[in-house]
Amino acid sequence: MSAAYDPPDVPLEVLHHDHEIMVLNKPAGLLSVPGKGPDLADCLMARLRAAFPEALLVHRLDRDTSGVMVFALTPHAQRHLGLQFEKRKIGKTYAARVWGEMAERTGRVDLPLTVDWPNRPRQKVDHDAGRAAVTDWAVKRVEDGTTRLRLMPLTGRSHQLRVHMAEIGHPILGDAFYATGPARDFPRLMLHAERLKLRHPDGGRGIAFSAPAPF
Repeated sequence: MSAAYDPPDVPLEVLHHDHEIMVLNKPAGLLSVPGKGPDLADCLMARLRAAFPEALLVHRLDRDTSGVMVFALTPHAQRHLGLQFEKRKIGKTYAARVWGEMAERTGRVDLPLTVDWPNRPRQKVDHDAGRAAVTDWAVKRVEDGTTRLRLMPLTGRSHQLRVHMAEIGHPILGDAFYATGPARDFPRLMLHAERLKLRHPDGGRGIAFSAPAPF
């Protein structure tokens, strides 16, 4: 992975900024946090801290996933948001394009996941040792042998959406880990964190942030 890491040289795209939180639109191909080694030091967290040294991490997106990420600007906000993620109070909606034309309009994938140790960071379904993982999906439209989906993860496991879609026979386009054949032959992973709904750390009011999918 490190040899191929060539993060995009683009400015921060700020969706929201106040005294407690900052919300960014992460580009595909950029790590959320540093990887191991100096060649993986460039990441969204480092770029944000260069401008806002007080910024604190709350959650992550995969390197190849784009979309909405929230950061805390105070320890209070970090604790507040962290508890919302831990208790599954955050509403998360992703846009995706997957291989194949899905016949049903909606569905749920309920398959427990665990790390595939010999092939990490890959994950795999494991009904004995896996942790619960649930994803709801809804078809937006079918086009040219592929399907555009709205994905709503009810849990937050690593690679959850990617594994779940591959397991039901509709891998996300451009997924180098879980797609095979022509489904891999796309310029990027067609997965984007489109909307994040949370309670603001200052007062608890409900607020939502969104960024349209770039594909």
